Amino acid sequence: MDRKIIPAIAIVATSLSVLGGRAISAQDRYTLEVPGGLAFADFRGYEDWQTVAVSQNGKTIETILGNPAMIDAYKSGIPGNGKPFPDGARMAKIHWVAKKAEDQPGEPTVPGVLHDIDFMVKDSQKFADGNGWGYAEFEYDHASETFRPGDENDSPPQAHDAKCGVACHTIAAAKDYVFTAYPKR
Repeated sequence: MDRKIIPAIAIVATSLSVLGGRAISAQDRYTLEVPGGLAFADFRGYEDWQTVAVSQNGKTIETILGNPAMIDAYKSGIPGNGKPFPDGARMAKIHWVAKKAEDQPGEPTVPGVLHDIDFMVKDSQKFADGNGWGYAEFEYDHASETFRPGDENDSPPQAHDAKCGVACHTIAAAKDYVFTAYPKR
């Protein structure tokens, strides 16, 4: 073997092993779940769902997304018509730390680093004891670029299970436990 080729092979092999190790260490968020049967994988593709609304609550700015079943329900008048959302309706609420865009006119508030993602799904059988809804909250760690299920140390505290949102959403019982309205477009 030519002596010039050996160092080139070593460099390529080292590069491949570093890149391969990096890919192996990357988190597969779709393996995460909260006790009670709600998994990140249950919401695969949420990034492409339609926006229901946006909001800002203190230090975070949020986009609330709905899957096609959720959007169709809203368009049919639910919950304002007194009907419940159908089983299979899903929502994702992406929270970012709010920041000022100093490089834009008026310095608007825009999403900064990702904070967490909340999910909810309507399944009257599986979550009968949660008014038909299951919930999950996954905190994001910017430094490690990983998610973890929410826990008691988070704000608000999470109960480690698919019923973590039941108590909070009870005040929206008249709207089938959904806070977010579908505004005019």
